[in-house]
Amino acid sequence: MIRENVRDIINSLRARRDALGYAHEKLKQDSDSYNKVIIIVSLGAGMLESVKMRLQLNTAVFALAPILLNSGIAAISALIKFKSYPTRMEAITQASSLLNATLQKARNHANDEIIPEELMSDYNASLLACETAVYPSERKSFMVQSHKNLLIILKEEKKYYSAIDNANDDISISSDTVENVLDTT
Repeated sequence: MIRENVRDIINSLRARRDALGYAHEKLKQDSDSYNKVIIIVSLGAGMLESVKMRLQLNTAVFALAPILLNSGIAAISALIKFKSYPTRMEAITQASSLLNATLQKARNHANDEIIPEELMSDYNASLLACETAVYPSERKSFMVQSHKNLLIILKEEKKYYSAIDNANDDISISSDTVENVLDTT
């Protein structure tokens, strides 16, 4: 899509920045889930070893159980390494920083109608960073989520500013109107 003015660039950058935020959040949740499983299984293996030693349980089941649990931990750890969560989250963080810097430059630009060459160059670099930080199939779903969120924010801002205008014009505001403006769900 062609960006015709600075406002278009700002809206594009905001959506992409939020999409990267959603991507980072998803990766962090997935990584944390695997790490929680590792912690729980590790505690279970340690507890089993302690019980086994304390009660002097030497049957085949008690001999194999810690080996199986530790093998499970190793498998989950290998999966985490394979999915390279920290590397992917770092790439997203770097791309987000670039998007934020470009967004700030765009917001500080005085003339909304003329896009300076430097801003366009920074914008294109930001797009490239965004496109390389997240897989295309994932980027699509995060962009949809980001666009929906930005539209909800704009809708809520309009309700808020309308209520302020009514208050400034001495138009009576009911408590229901205030609740509707303040309702974030």
